Amino acid sequence: MNLATTTVSILRGTTEDEFGDEADTATTLAVGIPASLIEATRTAMEPVSGTPRIIRTHVCRLPPAVDVTENDRIKDEQTNEIYIVVAVTKNSNPVLAQPLRADLKRTGRAA
Repeated sequence: MNLATTTVSILRGTTEDEFGDEADTATTLAVGIPASLIEATRTAMEPVSGTPRIIRTHVCRLPPAVDVTENDRIKDEQTNEIYIVVAVTKNSNPVLAQPLRADLKRTGRAA
């Protein structure tokens, strides 16, 4: 099991704003979930110019029973940062329950 570095909330749901555009709602599914939230960076080169670019990735490890799906949002309760869930995967192990891995994109701070 991973060591929890923070606690998170799972947010789900959308609505339409006055212009008919899709907007996120603040519907909270769960709060206080222990999670390991890690940011990693790597450098990639632009194919044409050769300019180096820094790419940040975020990975969240959650307990196996957490209900989280793609397009949900995860709120870090310590920093108030909001992330959108890009993918959720779980390694299979017949003996020991494995944590969920959520690949994330940071969207900004909660209002």
